[in-house]
Amino acid sequence: AKCQCKIAPKERKNCGHPGISAADCRKAGCCFNASVPGVPWCFTAKPKKVKKVCPADPRIRVNCGYPGITAKECTSRKCCFRAHPAGVPWCFYHRTVEE
Repeated sequence: AKCQCKIAPKERKNCGHPGISAADCRKAGCCFNASVPGVPWCFTAKPKKVKKVCPADPRIRVNCGYPGITAKECTSRKCCFRAHPAGVPWCFYHRTVEE
């Protein structure tokens, strides 16, 4: 993603060999920007920012508990708890999404 490549030129960490092409740099999962001389043009991207969320759609819940689990037991497992609707897990795993 473009935002992962917004790194100050002096903070770039080299990610390719001298003379690497933009295409080969990107194929390696790195960022390429040849606009500033004297710094790496092929450089390591910032890590993706992710967060854990409780999915809103009950159809995609992945069970983290058992029938009759309490909210306290569920949260002690570091899972989400919503006692509705019927027929889906009430204790379920978080989903990881990019910010």
